[in-house]
Amino acid sequence: MRINFLDDSGRPKQFTRIAYGSDVAKTLEMKLINEIKTKCEIPTKKITIQELFNEYVEVKKYELRESSIIRMKQAYVLYILPTYKDYRIDKLTVNDIQKWKISMEIRNLSLSTKKIAFTYFSTMINYAIKMGYLNDNPLSKVGSFKNILGIKPKIDFYTQEEFNKFIISAKEIATEREKQFNDVSEWNYYVFFNIAFYTGLRKGEIHALKWSDIDGSYLMVSRSISQRNLKNGDFEGVPKSNSSIRTLQMPLPLIEVLTKQKQRQQLLHNFDDDFRICGSIRDNTLRIRKSVYSSKARIKNIRTHDFRHSHATILANNNINIQEVARRLGHARIELTWNTYCHLYPKEEEKAIAVFNSFN
Repeated sequence: MRINFLDDSGRPKQFTRIAYGSDVAKTLEMKLINEIKTKCEIPTKKITIQELFNEYVEVKKYELRESSIIRMKQAYVLYILPTYKDYRIDKLTVNDIQKWKISMEIRNLSLSTKKIAFTYFSTMINYAIKMGYLNDNPLSKVGSFKNILGIKPKIDFYTQEEFNKFIISAKEIATEREKQFNDVSEWNYYVFFNIAFYTGLRKGEIHALKWSDIDGSYLMVSRSISQRNLKNGDFEGVPKSNSSIRTLQMPLPLIEVLTKQKQRQQLLHNFDDDFRICGSIRDNTLRIRKSVYSSKARIKNIRTHDFRHSHATILANNNINIQEVARRLGHARIELTWNTYCHLYPKEEEKAIAVFNSFN
């Protein structure tokens, strides 16, 4: 009987033993496997959560976008390090994690915030296991936060009618500003919200768009901008995931908006195809302008990200294939798209029953 295994250094090893009879062989095999497992047990590393976090962030700098690193740091600083900063990772128990989850519940945080914090925490511990610092992950034994009420978070969006009111208000303000002050900068916001509604692009993807990304009726998404403070400057990098790099066909209303925007920018000094389509507008100002437009139109003021929801919602309500919705949104997993928008799709129950009724 032979048993192949890897030792604690990762080198292949082999045990050879002689046994008479299948029952004896099975008993011996189990005994040898347990001995091997005990001998190859990974020794834990006696470092604190803070020290592990510092190492983990340093590694992830070369694997994640800067915006992702910033969000990850914020989650750790707000929700994890205050409790476990000086904890040794080899002392972290299931009971500790359960107490942490209870403390998070008491803070009355949103489910998405709690789940994100849990995922970041668990991923860092999995890194420690990968590096040989720990043997197992107590968070995986406890499990993430659950939506006990089964209620999906409300999606806010504009209908076509609401968006028309919103964008007409934006156009009127931009027209008046250009006429009164000979200032065309207001059009950048008008164009931004048109792109958001008609393509479903993320905010950073719209900020990064250049005229070189437009080819006739097609728009290419290959970059994203993370806005930081003026001291550090903005960061331009790749989009959120590989599936976020995509080419989208644009509808006629958006093509017309972009055509006029290009004509305006061509009058500017040193214009070329590397010009940003929406100029260099800031997120804070974007929120202010959005509030002004919605107030003038006398409609609700939704988040900038909800223009992306608006795009997807209109497609879902018109029964566009969920795969195409996911592709246009640049989702890495179709499950994310389906879980978010499935309730908007027409019910298929009557169609399903009609198939079997036809057998009669």
